[in-house]
Amino acid sequence: MQTITLGVSPLRSSRLAYGCWRVAGSWDPREITPESWAAGKLAIRTAYEAGYTLFDNADIYCGGEAERLLGEVLREIPGMRERVLIATKCGIRPPNTPYPGAPQRYDFSAEHILRSCEESLRRLGIDTLDLLLLHRPDFLANPEEVADAFARLQAAGKVRFFGVSNCRPTLLTALQCACPMPLIVHQVEISLLQREAFTDGTLDQCLIEHITPQAWSPLAGGLLADGASRLLRWQERYSTAGVLQELDALARQYQTTRSVIALAWLLKHPSGIVPIVGSTRPERIREAVRATEIELSRDDWYRLLLAARGEPLP
Repeated sequence: MQTITLGVSPLRSSRLAYGCWRVAGSWDPREITPESWAAGKLAIRTAYEAGYTLFDNADIYCGGEAERLLGEVLREIPGMRERVLIATKCGIRPPNTPYPGAPQRYDFSAEHILRSCEESLRRLGIDTLDLLLLHRPDFLANPEEVADAFARLQAAGKVRFFGVSNCRPTLLTALQCACPMPLIVHQVEISLLQREAFTDGTLDQCLIEHITPQAWSPLAGGLLADGASRLLRWQERYSTAGVLQELDALARQYQTTRSVIALAWLLKHPSGIVPIVGSTRPERIREAVRATEIELSRDDWYRLLLAARGEPLP
């Protein structure tokens, strides 16, 4: 697969990343079965064999079980750890954590970042993360405190590089001003059905500051593929009216599938968007790679944008 440099770092990533949020088969660790565990491991092995070299995870994915599952695969495949980049995220505290009655909240405190990183490393069974991201913006975030935590983790050899996820451009600027190291990626929901990153300054900032944007849910939970299985609550409001017809027309033109075209639409942007493929179906994981071989014309890109908007440009 084609590769891309992440931000201003020396890290080289496959043009598509593999997202591990579904690999355990559930958000609830109590619902894991031997069959779902085996299916998740097969998905990760398939992605690795198909050329994905960036594996994205988070401490809250199935209560940390997704990290543990990825760690098992890393140990089972000789040489895999040396050939891939491991990314994970922290900063979300579910309700009743760390004590009964605690509210759901976001936490960018140095204590939480340091503890979360240690726990992720233990579950993954590795000594160093290639990339640690702050998951969702803490309204009480102190950039100087975040910078201190990042510097301590980097000095200890526990994290190579850092980034953010779902942040306002202004918060990312505040964090970067405080951090002595570059923040190299910004992970945010981007798809034909979620286009705010094109208009809220996120992608402009990535271009200006040489930050690599990563697109989670690039197929809108499957709405832009063959159908959605588990949508997030706000994705239930997304409308595919008009856009699927245009995707199918371009899929015929480029002799591929609508999901491949939807991914190629993201790859076209000059900021170097890295879509994070989250399917656990081996055939879809392999099929997605074809998007890296397609160069949409500028006219075709805008045809899709207009179809997704459902109205003319202003």
